[in-house]
Amino acid sequence: MHAPTAPSRDLRVSLVQAATVWHDPAANRALYGELVRPLAGQTDLVVLPETFTSGFSNAAIGEAETMDGPSVAWLRALAMEIGAAVTGSMVIREGDTVFNRLLFATPDGALAQYDKRHLFRMAGEHERYAAGGPKLVVEWCGWRICPQVCYDLRFPVFARNVFDEAAQRFDYDLILWVANWPAARRYAWQTLLRARAIENLSCVIGVNRVGVDGNEIAYAGDSVALDALGQPLVELGPLPQVVTSRLEAAVLNAHRARFPAQLDADRFQLL
Repeated sequence: MHAPTAPSRDLRVSLVQAATVWHDPAANRALYGELVRPLAGQTDLVVLPETFTSGFSNAAIGEAETMDGPSVAWLRALAMEIGAAVTGSMVIREGDTVFNRLLFATPDGALAQYDKRHLFRMAGEHERYAAGGPKLVVEWCGWRICPQVCYDLRFPVFARNVFDEAAQRFDYDLILWVANWPAARRYAWQTLLRARAIENLSCVIGVNRVGVDGNEIAYAGDSVALDALGQPLVELGPLPQVVTSRLEAAVLNAHRARFPAQLDADRFQLL
């Protein structure tokens, strides 16, 4: 049997944790742009929070932009400017339908997208936004990356890392969540991120916002980079921070070789 296809180089990932400005895309583009631009030449992937142009708000659908709008153009230009991929989600309208859409922009001008599949009904998100479909996996810097959004974290079947024995390849090497995860449920955030790393033999990134939003909901940050054992590489506290973590390919590959639990995984199909 051949060795599984695996990343051959390290990946530098920057976690950008800030207090998103309520319902002000222009102010947020300025805020996050100022935080991200110093990372030029220092990182491979920049991760912003969920709905980083507006905050997590059902009312934001009234200000939803299109894919031709200024925020998408800004994200693509930022990726080109710093020479790294940039990802985060924003409120996007297509006709009469609005999505909580994660965008993954790369410096070559490419743009991948994933619409949040699991909508947070406890806040009525499912009544205003449309749910997405399949998960997204992108290839960047030799890593297969699966970006998801906030509440998706609670659904391990959707996040499951399937191993293709014929191709000798995992679905992904890194799974990440962008979030607006309230401080009241921070223990769940911390616990589920670690579980997803351990069960999927994958590195994990979780990036959450901080501060208090326009609905008076507080956020504790707790952004984190985890190795495939669920052990923290970096942990951010409750304040605005930008931290870059190096995900080591050799460490990930060695763990998968020592502990090939994927060979005993149950087979299933997600409808």
